Amino acid sequence: MDAQPFIIEHIFNAPLERVWKAITDKDDMKQWYFDLPEFKPVVGFSFEFYGKGSSGQRMKHLCQVTEVKPLNKLVYSWSYEGYPGVSYVTFELFAQQSGTRLKLTHSGLETFPPLADFARENFAKGWTELIGSLLKSFLASNS
Repeated sequence: MDAQPFIIEHIFNAPLERVWKAITDKDDMKQWYFDLPEFKPVVGFSFEFYGKGSSGQRMKHLCQVTEVKPLNKLVYSWSYEGYPGVSYVTFELFAQQSGTRLKLTHSGLETFPPLADFARENFAKGWTELIGSLLKSFLASNS
């Protein structure tokens, strides 16, 4: 499997503080990301949520915050209950004249089993929808 991380970058017409809040506040996250019972941008904080697999089954995601640099960087592990492998999601924020540039890197995808649900294309599709569409719309309507 390809060991290259998936990377997506997007510039949002919103201040850095607003984008940081959108990726770290559970009430904001619920509107564009996943409905998390709780989330804290604190190293060691664990959270979980359900997503749908390619055949519609519920898949439990298990995550733990591993790095936090307020207004700059958030990293958490991302694995699945019942499957081997662990990956890491990194959000990096950069202030721009026109707003905020967000760079998302999802590394370690090759550690998951070679199943359709874990295909790089599925992660690319999911993150492209989340960052390029849902987060963009959320920030545009809530800035």
